[in-house]
Amino acid sequence: MKLNTVNELEKMAKEIRKGIIEQVYNGQSGHPGGSLSVADILTVLYFNELKIDEKNPKWEERDRFILSKGHCSPALYSCLANRGFFPVEDLKTFRKLESYLQGHPDMNKIPGVDMTTGSLGQGLSAGIGMAIAGKMDKKDYRVYCVLGDGEIEEGQIWEATMSAKKYELDNLCIIVDNNNLQIDGTIEKVMSPYPIDEKFKSFGFEIIKIDGHNIQEILDGFDVAKHIKGKPVCIIAKTIKGKGISYMENQVGWHGTAPNEEQYKIAMKELV
Repeated sequence: MKLNTVNELEKMAKEIRKGIIEQVYNGQSGHPGGSLSVADILTVLYFNELKIDEKNPKWEERDRFILSKGHCSPALYSCLANRGFFPVEDLKTFRKLESYLQGHPDMNKIPGVDMTTGSLGQGLSAGIGMAIAGKMDKKDYRVYCVLGDGEIEEGQIWEATMSAKKYELDNLCIIVDNNNLQIDGTIEKVMSPYPIDEKFKSFGFEIIKIDGHNIQEILDGFDVAKHIKGKPVCIIAKTIKGKGISYMENQVGWHGTAPNEEQYKIAMKELV
């Protein structure tokens, strides 16, 4: 199911956000803030950009996607369910005992998940391995990897970026979800990675800056990225943590907090 218009994608992004709230509310656990900030980006990926087949999740020619900031799994699960990889109704089992939809993505249990993630800083290394494999096998699939801006404080990220440039991985696209907040506060105060653009540029990446909530800019950013040759691409998406829910927006307290019943009702009403 590919959506081609901005209006269609904006409507789907609302559905994705509803799915995020359903999961965290029903599980009374999870990470709504960062899931909501990346929702528009994942919506464009799963409903326009990625070459995937929900009927054949292991299709060898598919594009690969890695949610390196794996604690924001509600956004990924909502996209996979709405795309048809598994029933939307299953989102209500999020983080419950014996559910396959646990707090972090598991490639062995969830259709459509290409890499098990959760240990921050490690997803990019796996993505680079996939991109190198694609080059070696002469495949034309692309690899997309979403990183949190707090996550890029991890040293392994920068070791991985050196490999990406060395092997000229123009089939690799990193997206940094730059919502400026992590569990302990603003990223400047915790361990500032700024200037993010200059850092990735110095490691040999082509830099694209976008508004991570503007669907047209996201579409255009991915289109530009596909035409960059000879080096990897880093899309820096400026976002708002908790985007779409008034009382969650730009509030660090919603990094890993579940809404109560009243808050759940307000959130779902705002997403109509």
